[in-house]
Amino acid sequence: MSNAMGNKARMLFVMDVLMKHTDEEHRLSVPDIIEKLEAQGFSANRKSIYDDIDALKDWGMDIMFTREKPQGYYLASRDFELAELKLLVDSVQASKFITTKKSRQLIKKLEGLASEREAKQLQRNVYIANRNKTINESIYYNVDKIHGAISANKKIAFTYYQWSLDKELVPRGAGKIYKISPWELTWDDENYYMIGYDDDLDLVKNYRVDKMQKIDITDEPRTGEEDFKDFDITKMAKSTFGMYGGKTESVALECSNDIIGVIIDRFGSDIIIQKNDDGTFLIRQDVVISGQFYGWLCGLGTKIKIVAPQSAAERYREWLRDIHRLY
Repeated sequence: MSNAMGNKARMLFVMDVLMKHTDEEHRLSVPDIIEKLEAQGFSANRKSIYDDIDALKDWGMDIMFTREKPQGYYLASRDFELAELKLLVDSVQASKFITTKKSRQLIKKLEGLASEREAKQLQRNVYIANRNKTINESIYYNVDKIHGAISANKKIAFTYYQWSLDKELVPRGAGKIYKISPWELTWDDENYYMIGYDDDLDLVKNYRVDKMQKIDITDEPRTGEEDFKDFDITKMAKSTFGMYGGKTESVALECSNDIIGVIIDRFGSDIIIQKNDDGTFLIRQDVVISGQFYGWLCGLGTKIKIVAPQSAAERYREWLRDIHRLY
């Protein structure tokens, strides 16, 4: 190995040592760094280490030196702070659409962005084993293909799966090939969804990405542009319950004052509130009428009421009657 190549390799190793072994509470002296270098077969002296550190600082690394004991050099800042990495680890753990295997791989990579000592704090936060996780390992490639189809303005073809009573994912519609124009990807209720246009049904539909398999990008151009011209994913998230489709209607809801937090969490703080004198308030909101919407209403019991349109209130009453008949 030439001296030039050896010097470059040594400087990269010095960078690796500082990234892995130092932080504000843990510093390394020049003799400490030399010892670690020699253990890896590098020869170094004080001057070469000082030169390497100066070069790394010029490159942009935030390397600091302190005379406080323990005296030495340390990496003062990183691309991600420890609190940010903990947040990302928590998000990976909580995501149902990320498999257990992939969760562990991603968290291991996140640990590599911290020092070894900080990484141990991330490891103590890892509790994946009993989380409800998807089993579809191809989801990451599915997302990439869907993004590719959106960029290329092409339809995709795929098979769609559902759970059987044997707790197995089986093809829906006897292996039917779905051909859909993908327009959006969104994360809702801990699941990843593709929102696309179905030519056959002339509908905007949602598909769980972890239940999509054998995705192919077709040569056919996407359709449904008019439906997505002014598409607002945030508005859709507010109006759709559990990403179940249905007819969107404007409904007036009379709510008890003590559930204002629930209403804002669901529909956002930009809703228009009409205050009443009897301890209630009125809002009007576009919602997708579905069993999931009725279930949400039912969970709030007597604290919320559909007051208009009358047809929506009557359908809710019939839904409740159907449940009552079971008991």
